[in-house]
Amino acid sequence: MKFNVLTLFPEMFDSLSHSILKRAQEQELIEINTLNIRDFSTNKHKKVDDYPYGGGAGMVMKIQPVRDALLSIANHSSENSSRVVYLTPKGKVFNQKLACELALEDELTLLCGHYEGIDQRIIDEYVTDEISIGDYVLTGGELPAMVLIDSVARLRNGVLGQNVSYEDESHYSGLLEYAHYTRPSDFEGKKVPEVLLSGNHQLIEEYRLEESIKLTLKRRPDMIKKWQKNHELSRLEQKILDKYIDK
Repeated sequence: MKFNVLTLFPEMFDSLSHSILKRAQEQELIEINTLNIRDFSTNKHKKVDDYPYGGGAGMVMKIQPVRDALLSIANHSSENSSRVVYLTPKGKVFNQKLACELALEDELTLLCGHYEGIDQRIIDEYVTDEISIGDYVLTGGELPAMVLIDSVARLRNGVLGQNVSYEDESHYSGLLEYAHYTRPSDFEGKKVPEVLLSGNHQLIEEYRLEESIKLTLKRRPDMIKKWQKNHELSRLEQKILDKYIDK
């Protein structure tokens, strides 16, 4: 999978060359192609912003360098072009469902805004998705783009080594993930739950399911409602839910 990143600060994406994403790039499972928007400015000072029409605070990224950066990748006005994601607080809030959808693409182009944003004509002509990583404002689109890359890349086959690495995670199943433990089983009197040491895989799965439901009810009751709506509950799931729903 290829990520094209249009940014004013390509050096920020060097942080993605570590750990799992580093290995994924070395194995050519993903590619992160950064383009500096300033390189496409026709201004002799490489200026990429200007004052907004109509007045107001801040500056707006100009249409010409952004357009030329986009067209250097591919003709994004064609029907076969990759999806162009603009990272903006005005966008649709990013979640696991959207990450799974984007992970099906072979190529994504991520546009990182700065200042007061980019000229609306770029959005109207080239952007297919406006995405926000949360209801807050950052200084630019670079950090949101890195969050999106990390979240989407790890869903691609081979990146984590095995699919079960993410299928049990929070949000993937609609529930928050159960707690994890490792050796030693007893640390200064703090013990691992006995069921996890039993070797009985069915009991362990039931225990983990119950812990996930309990945790989600406690911290994110809104997720439980969506889980019930979008998921046909098994008899065991319903039994556990009934056990805690009124508590």
